[in-house]
Amino acid sequence: MANVTTPLLTTAEIAALALSLAHLGEGPQAVTARRGLRSVFEQLDLDDEVITETLDTLTTPLPPDVARRARTIAGAVTGRQVVRLHYRDAGGRVTSRDVEPVTCLVHRDHWYLVGWCRTAAGIRAFRFDRIVAVEPTLVPARPHRAERYLPFQRRKAA
Repeated sequence: MANVTTPLLTTAEIAALALSLAHLGEGPQAVTARRGLRSVFEQLDLDDEVITETLDTLTTPLPPDVARRARTIAGAVTGRQVVRLHYRDAGGRVTSRDVEPVTCLVHRDHWYLVGWCRTAAGIRAFRFDRIVAVEPTLVPARPHRAERYLPFQRRKAA
């Protein structure tokens, strides 16, 4: 049998897979899926503390309350709908913001929603553990290409 080389996943694809796994809970299928995602990373032969921490976060289930909010966020990303976030910033202040969700990502030990914040009129990243509540609005969001908003992306020359 010939060796088959699987193409590497893009950052956006990994983020989408990981978000889907994060809110699945601890069932047998979720455990197997997380093991598969870990295997994908291990084949990349990455030796970096940040990547190791991020991998642990990607393959660890979210707490139940955060997972519920993540399901709402994932549905809004897929359905391209604005969400209303009630967000506690690093200083402890809670604000309400209407956000066009673009994608989700993980860096070290935190999950983030990346989206166009209509309140701030700019792209923002919101830590999942600081989102107090999330409400679907059923308002259509403009399409945004996730690749434009993810860090560490190579930009093509114009």
